[in-house]
Amino acid sequence: MSTPVLTFFNNKGGVGKTSLIYHLAWMFSRLGKRVVVVDADPQATLTSTLLDENKIEALWEKQYAGSTIYQCVKALTDEGDIAEPILQRITPELYLLPGDIELSAFEDTLSAAWRSSLGDKNPYRPMQILSSFWRVLQMAADQVRADIILVDSGPNLGAINRSVLIATDYVAIPLGTDLPSLMSLKSLGPTLRNWKSSWHERVANWNARGENSSLIDFKPPDRHMQPIGYMRQQLNMYLGRPVSIVDRWSQRIPAAYREFILNEPALAETRDEEEDDLNCLATIKHYRSLIHIAHERRKPIFNLTSADGAIGSHFGAVQDAKKDFTQLAEKIAERIDLEI
Repeated sequence: MSTPVLTFFNNKGGVGKTSLIYHLAWMFSRLGKRVVVVDADPQATLTSTLLDENKIEALWEKQYAGSTIYQCVKALTDEGDIAEPILQRITPELYLLPGDIELSAFEDTLSAAWRSSLGDKNPYRPMQILSSFWRVLQMAADQVRADIILVDSGPNLGAINRSVLIATDYVAIPLGTDLPSLMSLKSLGPTLRNWKSSWHERVANWNARGENSSLIDFKPPDRHMQPIGYMRQQLNMYLGRPVSIVDRWSQRIPAAYREFILNEPALAETRDEEEDDLNCLATIKHYRSLIHIAHERRKPIFNLTSADGAIGSHFGAVQDAKKDFTQLAEKIAERIDLEI
């Protein structure tokens, strides 16, 4: 049985995606779940948040098989196969498959495999390449008997993210409260549906080819890519813009999510709908200077103590963060059938 994969995805950057994954990974581990976090963003921001610079430098300079997500799949650019992932232990319940700025070099290989995976020739090699992230993720989870895999993706609609998404069971969409975030839903939803249907076509083609029955060592993933909801940043992160404009963008999110992500008829946008939208998993607060303190201490906001400088009003914010992320983790767990 495979370990569920939850990917946080938006083709627009600057929506707090990496911070969300970081805090949720810690929270799931606090709630007793064993978590593997995978940094599939070539910017590798999540890796730099979880590991210190000396460790990252060593990983990227030595470049040994399996040390990063790129080093797991690099051999596929030639004639080789994936390498066993080497996980970084953050806590006994939290593990990281590090990212790699060289991962972008894998984009062309994935694009070529996508084009040839429906051809007349035996599609074994291209299907093997396109399924590589899925195999690496599940190998990583099997190593530590993980309960869930959380994946950070890059802010684009490229071939790397397409292969990450075809390995994904559930998709959560972080959003800013701004016009570009709102408009990103317009391209994101149709792209996800296209990737899903195009991949299912390739899997069906693979299953229909009789010669593939002898390849018992390989079965392409057939995942759901099911959207489970969105998380938006708090309104007052945008105090530089007129409140009325930002508020108007916020009110349009529920209808846009239904129309473009769920492919359902859009309803009229109202304040009640915004506040009661079941597709909204959470409104993420900004926590002001606590983000900086937490980054310096290499711990989530809700783990900060008075020794870290979390005193006075900061102490109250730490408790708020603990409550907020507990509720968010529990809501996500419910939607993906993960027992807490």
